[in-house]
Amino acid sequence: MAQSLSSVLLHIIFSTKERFPFLSDEDVRREVHAFLGGIARKLHCPPILIGGVSDHVHLLIQLGRSVSQADLVKELKRGSNLWIQERFPHIGKFAWQAGYGAFSVSASNAEAVRTYIANQAEHHAMVSFQDEFRAFLEKHGIAFDQRYLWD
Repeated sequence: MAQSLSSVLLHIIFSTKERFPFLSDEDVRREVHAFLGGIARKLHCPPILIGGVSDHVHLLIQLGRSVSQADLVKELKRGSNLWIQERFPHIGKFAWQAGYGAFSVSASNAEAVRTYIANQAEHHAMVSFQDEFRAFLEKHGIAFDQRYLWD
């Protein structure tokens, strides 16, 4: 085959450090989501939708052929962390949590994930981030130790 082709969709989730609501201001949150999208595009990982609430983000992204999942998340978090601290000094000492979750998404399920991300505010009126994240881990069959899940 003369070309290398790929279609890998990822649903990436990560929280602010200690789930502090740094992103409670809707304008700040919107800018952060846009900035995360810009980082993803620079890494040739087109964002499909980025959303979230005051203490975490969800990203539906098409993983590019030349970047690993770990490198993508590292750059998303590193680049946005520096930018947020510089752009919004009034929100305090911003930081993302150390870990993240990344879940594969089939093309046939992409629209459902888009809808889920778009409706985060309504979803989190009823479900905490911790319960949501544990449910994702369980749904995807990922073993975890509760003692090391949060920072």
